[in-house]
Amino acid sequence: MVGLSALWMPIVVSAVFVFIALMLIHGLLGWHKGDMTALPGEAKVMDVLRGLNVQPGDYRFPFSNSVDEMKTPAWDERMTQGPVGMMSISPSGPINMGKMFGQWFVYSLCIAGLAAYITGRTQGLGAPYLDVFCVSGGVTFGCYVVALWQNWIWWGQSTRFTVTYSLDGIIFALITGATFGWLWPH
Repeated sequence: MVGLSALWMPIVVSAVFVFIALMLIHGLLGWHKGDMTALPGEAKVMDVLRGLNVQPGDYRFPFSNSVDEMKTPAWDERMTQGPVGMMSISPSGPINMGKMFGQWFVYSLCIAGLAAYITGRTQGLGAPYLDVFCVSGGVTFGCYVVALWQNWIWWGQSTRFTVTYSLDGIIFALITGATFGWLWPH
């Protein structure tokens, strides 16, 4: 068993490498450019939403608080008429990339910390590279990728969006696993 205090280096270095990978993926590769498209009649839709004073939050339409309501012919008709969807409304204003990058780095540190904790509980000092790689990479994969698929299943997130972000997560898991294997204490 290896304590977290002995794993600060792989935690920080892997988070930095994942951050660099994120920047390269989103800045250079461009495979996320087609993940979302413009809403037809965007200006009109935005005017309507402004007029309704829609506050930041997550919305589903049609909406029901009751499973019983969702068993009625009226509900089926609303679903058939459409549109059916989910919508997240963010606060108005320019995108604060600095804040988002900071949040991403903290998020990556937390994932690396969890990977360190679980790997440290299952691998001892001087553990073989491949063992450390597999455990830390597996934990990291679970953190970055697995929840994406429940949004695809339950909330209609597009397959393209889910697959491209899953590929990102696989890359992040490989980077984290390799970093932990490389910097694992002996």
